[in-house]
Amino acid sequence: MSSLIRWEPAREMMTLREAMDRLFDDAFTRPWSRNGSYIAAPALDMFQTEADVVVKASVPGVKAEDVQINVTGDVLTIKGESREQAEADDKAYHIREQRWGAFERSVMLPIDVKADQAKAEFENGVLTITLPKADKARPKSITVKAK
Repeated sequence: MSSLIRWEPAREMMTLREAMDRLFDDAFTRPWSRNGSYIAAPALDMFQTEADVVVKASVPGVKAEDVQINVTGDVLTIKGESREQAEADDKAYHIREQRWGAFERSVMLPIDVKADQAKAEFENGVLTITLPKADKARPKSITVKAK
């Protein structure tokens, strides 16, 4: 004997919506490598002062010598690698979310900068890159004279 199941279109629509949300979340917010492992691109803050463009990148667990910074035209690229620490194999993990491997993040700079005068500092897992603005990008003050 077969049993009938009542059809509820709203439930099926929610399932489709959840699947689409997962698809877009995975495709646009979590980049994947060719071998299927998750690559953690560093989170960035970028802001301007009167004289500089400052970029702060969160790269915990990465050594300063394992980070490479390039400016090509108006694109800033931060590359690096975090290495897995050797641990005993007798552990039975319940959760293991820490990732190791290479990462790369590129962002467009909002204005022209003097890349050859850039400074980078690394402190407590935060990489701070200071890029001086190009002279033509700095605001100029013009005084108004009354007659």
